[in-house]
Amino acid sequence: MTRRIFIVRHGNTFESGAQARRIGAGTDIALAASGEAQAERLGAWFADQPFTIRHIFSGPLLRARETAERIGAASGRSVDAFLPWLQEIDHGLDEGRPEAEVVARIGAQAIAAWDGQAIAPPDWRVDAQERIAAWRRYFADGGQGTDILVTSNGAARFALVALGLPLASLKLRTGALGELAVEADGEIALRRWDFRP
Repeated sequence: MTRRIFIVRHGNTFESGAQARRIGAGTDIALAASGEAQAERLGAWFADQPFTIRHIFSGPLLRARETAERIGAASGRSVDAFLPWLQEIDHGLDEGRPEAEVVARIGAQAIAAWDGQAIAPPDWRVDAQERIAAWRRYFADGGQGTDILVTSNGAARFALVALGLPLASLKLRTGALGELAVEADGEIALRRWDFRP
């Protein structure tokens, strides 16, 4: 194996018991205390691994940056860059709305299509083709070592779509990660998805 890629979803932005809302690119909020704890656990887990981190990249929103910075601090590294293509999606009319209202408006089938196939509801702006192209460019860059990319649930799923790696659910929970291995022949394999340290 010449390259390892970890795709990490930022930590919680709402505390347990708070009403779940659709939060995307239009809402730049900090991690909740539980999200800070998730980021600390991620950092400790990465610091405990036997590999050397080559790069840490992050999406530009505060919650992704805070998670990436905590991982970097635990690993003795700074974040290399904040990449715009790791930005969260735009939920359009559903931005900031309670999840129950979103489901009532667009239907459970639309949510299932988003989580299972990355098919966005009509009012959401996800720039799917641009995101898939950005992931493919990143995967084609080559190199050796371990990269960590901290992003959102909406952006992370397009890595799997770009590689044609279907799963029953493309969703990453907050504070969870996926791991890809790039073999010497360029073959990319999914090692795990939605793993929480």
